[in-house]
Amino acid sequence: MPELTEPDVLLTTVGLLSIAATVGLLIWGKVSPVVAMVVVPLVGALVTGASFTDLQEWFDGGLVSVMSVVVMFIFAIIYFGILSDAGLFDPVIRGLILATRGRVVLVTVGTVLIGAIAHLDGAGATTFLLTIPALLPLYNALGMSRYLLLLLLALSASIMNMVPWGGPLARTATTTGIDPAELYRELLPVQGVAMVLLLCLAVLLGLREKKRVAAHAGVAAGSGPVDVKQIAEDFTARQLASREEVRRDIAGGRVVYWANVVLTVALLTVMLGGWLSPALTFLTGVALALPLNFRTAKAQMDRIKVYAPNALMMAAVIIAAAVFLGVLRDSGMLESIALSLLAVIPSGVGSYLHVIVGFLGVPLDIMTSTDAYYFSVLPLVDATAGQFGVATTSTAFALLLGNIIGTFVSPFSPALWLALGLAEANMGKHLKYSFFITWAFSIVLLLIAILMGVVQV
Repeated sequence: MPELTEPDVLLTTVGLLSIAATVGLLIWGKVSPVVAMVVVPLVGALVTGASFTDLQEWFDGGLVSVMSVVVMFIFAIIYFGILSDAGLFDPVIRGLILATRGRVVLVTVGTVLIGAIAHLDGAGATTFLLTIPALLPLYNALGMSRYLLLLLLALSASIMNMVPWGGPLARTATTTGIDPAELYRELLPVQGVAMVLLLCLAVLLGLREKKRVAAHAGVAAGSGPVDVKQIAEDFTARQLASREEVRRDIAGGRVVYWANVVLTVALLTVMLGGWLSPALTFLTGVALALPLNFRTAKAQMDRIKVYAPNALMMAAVIIAAAVFLGVLRDSGMLESIALSLLAVIPSGVGSYLHVIVGFLGVPLDIMTSTDAYYFSVLPLVDATAGQFGVATTSTAFALLLGNIIGTFVSPFSPALWLALGLAEANMGKHLKYSFFITWAFSIVLLLIAILMGVVQV
């Protein structure tokens, strides 16, 4: 990469146009992120006079920095797919449904806990498929709002999305080049505080909802007794039916169930303890979980084929991001843009740039997209704030915490549209009900992270 002491007009112009075009294509939604993040920067680099040799070197450098994240993501998705097929989370969710006893406040608290457990795999679509059909009958029976259900599940899943195999942290690790397990170790206390805050918010929203239901006493659904046991039975039956085709191949039983629990706890301990990299941890986990849960080699390979599309989809996006980030960084475009911004940003604001953008994380996600936010906004803010002495980790945490809470209020989230369909809800009403609560929650969480020293100012 060329050393720059002042902005280069050509690099700055092409860099800004490349970022704008990439964001525009992602918002347009007519091409996949892979297309946008590969074609645009390559064309931009050629315009600046880069050679094919340069392009190859920049891609190789970017690929090396993301390969461990790609491997981790692929095998984490496969691992949690195995656990889902094995029904690891079903007894816990069933128990939580029964524990609500049909009481509004307990239902809201239970919703948060169920959402957190269901989202341990980091996949939004799976989370909503598992939770909404199980909880919506309970909400309907009590006369509770389906938009409250969506809000609580969205917030709970967003907080759990901080795990290393979640999309936002994987994107952050790709952009910054920092190991996802290292990022998560610092985020873990913030995640714990966030869950406590959300449980408190669930109680407050539950009390508010209880008053609303009482004010509509004429609604038959909220006035009669609720058969929570039947709702739990329906959930169990639905889960068994969804796994009908693999049940004959699954090695079930209490011994296998608890072996899965022990294996998962052991893997997370090894990864967070830094004894093995996340990639090797989940690769080992898959190698152990497959024969533990599926009887034959054919059944094991068949299940990998089922999990592969989800695993490869995100892996392809991350590899494409290696092209985008590698070209922008190593060509000097990103540095030149940052130097240009230094000329217009007051010095008193520059050291707080990451916090300012973090405060706007939720609306920025709605106006751009998750990929555009992490692969375009984050590196640009990092390059600029870095000139004011702000550490990359601090910038990464500020932008991630400011944005991640709004993951499932953004129209760019495919999983959200699935959730709306399952809940028979409307996007406009969901945004009206959830947006400001979600944004306020993200700002509070970012302020707490600053007080905890995770985000430095």
